[in-house]
Amino acid sequence: MRADWSDERLMLAYRAGDADAFTTLYQRYRASLYRYLARQCGNAAIAEELFQDIWIKVVNARADYEPLARFSTWIFRIARHRLIDHYRRHAHHLPAQSAPNDADDDADGVDEMIALLPAPGHETPHALHERQTTAQRICLALAALPPVQREVFLLAEEGGMTLEEIAVATDTGRETAKSRLRYALTKLRQSLQDLL
Repeated sequence: MRADWSDERLMLAYRAGDADAFTTLYQRYRASLYRYLARQCGNAAIAEELFQDIWIKVVNARADYEPLARFSTWIFRIARHRLIDHYRRHAHHLPAQSAPNDADDDADGVDEMIALLPAPGHETPHALHERQTTAQRICLALAALPPVQREVFLLAEEGGMTLEEIAVATDTGRETAKSRLRYALTKLRQSLQDLL
């Protein structure tokens, strides 16, 4: 059963021609990869474009794929490089802290994401509103992080990556990745202390 296979085994099966293995990988990574992109660039349309490009790169790279690292490290490294290419091409730097009105513009996208989350039928509108408000606060706190800290935090949380894997994906040392993650967590705790 493919659901029990490791990501690396699935990618090797896909390399050998098993299209269902790709479908399983896509299902495993589509949400976390999209969230990583959307939170890094802050624009749903750009995130969708980059998301499609990354999966095309995975398809095109299948013949040369070798499991030298975890699949998650490999795909998030592709994602990071695609983000960098996008900003270079558009004469931007990696995203800086979002301005408050940028976050307001993204509120509709957050609302849509929250609407897609499954919720128990017994939740009241008040509880749903509180959850929405909390999600918006978290998104604003993430957007306020310096780009390198936000990137490391999202790779850890969305990508499920270890410090070693983050270091490989971001071309930094383990201690640098550790420091960035620690600073990100500290700033998030400070921003969200009333929710904790």
